[in-house]
Order: sequence, then structure tokens, then C-alpha cells
Amino acid sequence: RKIEARGHIESAHRASTNAGQVFMYAIATGRAERNPAADLKGAIPPAIVKHMSTITEPDQVGELLRAISRYHGSPLTKYALQLAIHVFLRSGELRLAEWAEVDFEKAEWRIPIGRMKGKKQDKDVNHGAFHLVPLANQVLVLLGEIHALTGQGKYLFPGLRSTTRPMSDATLTNALRRMGYSSEELHVHGFRAMART
Repeated sequence: RKIEARGHIESAHRASTNAGQVFMYAIATGRAERNPAADLKGAIPPAIVKHMSTITEPDQVGELLRAISRYHGSPLTKYALQLAIHVFLRSGELRLAEWAEVDFEKAEWRIPIGRMKGKKQDKDVNHGAFHLVPLANQVLVLLGEIHALTGQGKYLFPGLRSTTRPMSDATLTNALRRMGYSSEELHVHGFRAMART
């Protein structure tokens, strides 16, 4: 209730789930006879899902593509936005991309499951597994151009200050703001909603 009272509904659900797992273990090991956390089902209000802002009108999407192609900031930022609009990954998955994950010959990008968004237990079970992203010809061309700039390092998109660290998480968002897109209009994560729509 304290967590819920602070407005952290998602955290309250996680705490309830964690307590339930502890009691399930206690039952399995003979330390408890029932799981009182199960009685909380429905007691915590559902979390309000807030989707990232995006654009879905074809004319506006076309204008976004033109705005990205006209972007005059860092070439790597422009490439990252162009790649994001093709592969629809989360910005963190894109920013942390490593050259060792890209196979030009097979036209695929193998992202370790541990870097994908998901439940920790799923990551533990699937340790060593990959999320496979097939690469279209246009993406392979983009990756070839990016490789000419950063292929000698670890990251596709190294930071501006240090090539041993990935691009900042604010870089792509700031680029969208410089192009005139407000946070109410568009987020990089909203590219995924754009694709889904």
C-alpha cells in the first residue's frame, strides 16, 4: 500500500509478484502452506499504460523521413535515426548495437536476449539466445556506410566524446527536437508504434 500510495503502481505490482514467488518457494520447500499474495489479485489498481507519442498519418511519416534525410547534425545521429526507422528497435537496443552482432553475409543482426526488454527470468532462461533482426538491402547499405565510419570500434554508434562508450540515450531524442518534433508529437520509441500502426 505504501508503494501504491506514492503512485508507483507498476512497482506495487512487481512487489506483489515478488512476494508471491517467495511464498511459492516457501510452499515448495515445506515452509508455508499457502500463498497469501494470491489474495491480492485485483487489490492493486491496474497500471496506466502510457504509449510513446508517434505519428501515423502517411503524409506526416513521409515528412519525418524527409526531415531525417535533411538532418545537418552528426552523421552518426542521422544514420541512427535512419536505421531506427527501418528496424524499429528500442533506442537502447539500437544505441548499444555492436559490430560483432551484425552478419553482412547472412543479412541478419543477432541481438543478445539479455539486452532486449523483457522479464529478468526470461533472460536468465534464454542466456546465450538472440533476437534475430533480418536486414533488408536498404539496411545493409546503411550499415555499410556506418561501418566505414565506426567499423574499427566496438559500437555501431559510439559516443561523441568517447568511442569506447555507446551514443548517449538523449542524442536521438535531441535530434528529433532540433528537427522540430516536440515530445508530445514524437519519441524515438514511438517509431515502434508507427510500425505497428
